[in-house]
Amino acid sequence: MRHLLSVPRLASRAFNTTVRQMKNKVPDRQKVFLEDNGLPVHIKGGSTDALLYRLTMTITIAGTGFSCYWLLVACMPKSKA
Repeated sequence: MRHLLSVPRLASRAFNTTVRQMKNKVPDRQKVFLEDNGLPVHIKGGSTDALLYRLTMTITIAGTGFSCYWLLVACMPKSKA
């Protein structure tokens, strides 16, 4: 019975200990985002952020255009033919 009582303690100890120390990357990332280089904050992350921004803008503009097209089609009177 004593073995069953020690299982939770051993399991939590296995997950709580770290084999290697991880370096805190937050100060490095803060320096990148706080430097004044004339870029908006949503593009300061690099080329991946710029690509995601352009893709998002393209999808937004295409979706708005597509919605306007179908609203125009829906408001046109149907022909009797």
